[in-house]
Amino acid sequence: MSHINYAFNPEDDALPRDKMKLRNIASTKYSGDWPSIPHSHSYAELFYIVDGEGQFQINDKLFPVQAHQLVVVNPNVIHTEVSFESHPLEYIVLGIEGLEFTISDAAEGSFCIYTFKEDNDVLVCMRKILREMQNRESSFQILCQAYMDIIVVQLMRNASVSAVPIHSRLPANRQCATVKRYIDHHYKENITLDQLAEKVSITKYYMVHTFKREYGVSPINYIINCRIKEGKRLLAETDLSLSQIAAILGFSSSSYFSQTFRNAEGTSPTEYRKANQVKF
Repeated sequence: MSHINYAFNPEDDALPRDKMKLRNIASTKYSGDWPSIPHSHSYAELFYIVDGEGQFQINDKLFPVQAHQLVVVNPNVIHTEVSFESHPLEYIVLGIEGLEFTISDAAEGSFCIYTFKEDNDVLVCMRKILREMQNRESSFQILCQAYMDIIVVQLMRNASVSAVPIHSRLPANRQCATVKRYIDHHYKENITLDQLAEKVSITKYYMVHTFKREYGVSPINYIINCRIKEGKRLLAETDLSLSQIAAILGFSSSSYFSQTFRNAEGTSPTEYRKANQVKF
């Protein structure tokens, strides 16, 4: 008699099972009314191109895609898909919460495109998830999660990427810190929400929401706070006129500066200067 026993060591499990969760799955085929609008999500997305040809826009660059390619898009990366009408795109997209993919050879690790053979486990598992979600038989969630695990493992094996667990607020923390640092250095300039969102490759609505959640103030109000703080210093430590200070701080006029200052401090710039100016 022969007997071979293989023991499983939990430490060998490379998947962040306690973090990642199936968010959604969808099957899409191009039609003439395709709404191709750049957007981003707080979770990772895996696009499997079942048929057709087209392009993926990642941030501001276009990349060609075709059948049996998998496009991996990390959380908070602006993207959209564009189909060629002569050979319409058809794809399955899987949303996964709780992880991002470490992609060493991709620009800023934001995405990758990997080509699979026609007969592969990734497409099989995606179709099984679709079927389970449609039929919704008993314990279908368990099977869907298991199929998702297989997809992630196959991606890690074949595309040489790593699945890294993330906390829901961690990416927002990094992005908000980047936005805050930029404002700290450029608050005197004419900064728009679109510019700030572009710096961290997310939509401005998501950026405003996460920034306010992180710092308790909106980006615009934070810019104003920075300007008022510097305005108080200039009022107290210099003899510059209100028009000069307003121009330095990026206000369109001295009256707008005075109105904003009064709203923030409860007193006018002139009154503040009288009470706080350093004697030379």
